[in-house]
Amino acid sequence: MSLNHLASRFRCSWPWSTLVLTCDGRVVCGCADPYAQRVLGDAREQTIAQIWNAETVRGLRAELNTGGSRFCGDCPLKLPLDDDEASPVRPVDAGALPSRLYIECTAACNISCFEACCAPETGITRTRQAGMLDFDLFTRVVDEAGPGVGRIDFFNYGEAFLHKRAVEMCEYIKQRFPQVYLYTSTNGLAMSEERARRLVHSGIDEVTFSIDGAFPESYARYRQRGRLDLALHTMRTMTDEKRRSGRDLPFINWRYILFKWNDSTEEMDRARSLAEEIGADRLTWEITDHPESAFSRRFAPGTPDHGAIRHEVWDHNNLGNAIPGATPRADIRLRTRVPGLPLLGRRGGRMRLRTSVRNLSSRPFPAQATYGRRLVRLGAQLCTFEGEVADRDHARAWLPATIEPQQAADVPIEIPLPDAPGRYRLKLDLVSEGIDWFEACGSPTTSRTLVVW
Repeated sequence: MSLNHLASRFRCSWPWSTLVLTCDGRVVCGCADPYAQRVLGDAREQTIAQIWNAETVRGLRAELNTGGSRFCGDCPLKLPLDDDEASPVRPVDAGALPSRLYIECTAACNISCFEACCAPETGITRTRQAGMLDFDLFTRVVDEAGPGVGRIDFFNYGEAFLHKRAVEMCEYIKQRFPQVYLYTSTNGLAMSEERARRLVHSGIDEVTFSIDGAFPESYARYRQRGRLDLALHTMRTMTDEKRRSGRDLPFINWRYILFKWNDSTEEMDRARSLAEEIGADRLTWEITDHPESAFSRRFAPGTPDHGAIRHEVWDHNNLGNAIPGATPRADIRLRTRVPGLPLLGRRGGRMRLRTSVRNLSSRPFPAQATYGRRLVRLGAQLCTFEGEVADRDHARAWLPATIEPQQAADVPIEIPLPDAPGRYRLKLDLVSEGIDWFEACGSPTTSRTLVVW
């Protein structure tokens, strides 16, 4: 059915990739459905494969292919289409299983965030048919979805670690499917020290702490009934256990929402110092436009202050870091006999280049990583002569060893040459594998004209 009569056309990719399991066993579409209004199925009665391939989801995909669906309602995940923009068309059959799964342990929370849609006062827990996710249902869903899932987000609404078996759930996921990237977000207030240390050893890949302030009074204005000292203690416990046990995971983020009461230079600098002293891997700022009476005007997009921190903003890129010197930055130099001249090569052949890579940041560039993510390699992107990227993953080269801050290393890289003769651009950049290219957070790249004959 054509939906061009809808007031506004939009696109969305979620029904082709992701399912969200609520704590009562229902499955909804997208992580922006706090009151479970867009239900796709029920895992208590259906398998994940049945839900993923049911007519409800297939019909939703078909409608989105035409430019929208009434099913989506007021979902904020919708991306508007311009009047002359064609709707992307994807197969209605999206494979046997989703590639990503959100798991909600509970919709309950131990604090109340100011004017948040999931605050206890909204009655969100009354929209669930169970208070806590049944452990047997959890294991069945994980067993069913695990073979197809590449990532599990172990949170949704509520505070996941209010569930008494939450850490055990993380252990179960990583024991059954160690290849799954396991991520969680927490306020850090519901874990004992013992559980926090145990979580480090669960195999979980990444933990984000939501801590919006560096002074107790400003922190508690949004995280009402929360305690800054306890949240920081939990984060410190995890970084201490990680360091003590010699583990490179979990990667520990501190995400800080900017409001008008916590956006002073003094408080932000204190957060930077605390994050570095505690040993967090990353501190980022989150920009919001809600609540209307509270969001930071100082750092609204388009302001000079926003421009000054843009590489440190959570949604801007995956590597930027507000901890001083921690944003990855490198100097890449191409060593050729005659600097500045184009590179020449025969079509279909290979070219070996010599480069020097210097670490200009305060964190090492790891040459290896336990799970194959966040190790750093030199990458070559093949571009048209005008600079448009034709092959972002054209070539890779391993670092000879971890490059420590302010140190340099020679890194040779072998480049396959295109089959078609012509003029190209070759761009060299570092990449944190599975995360992002350094260029995304402002690190300079090196480019050279490539002539293929």
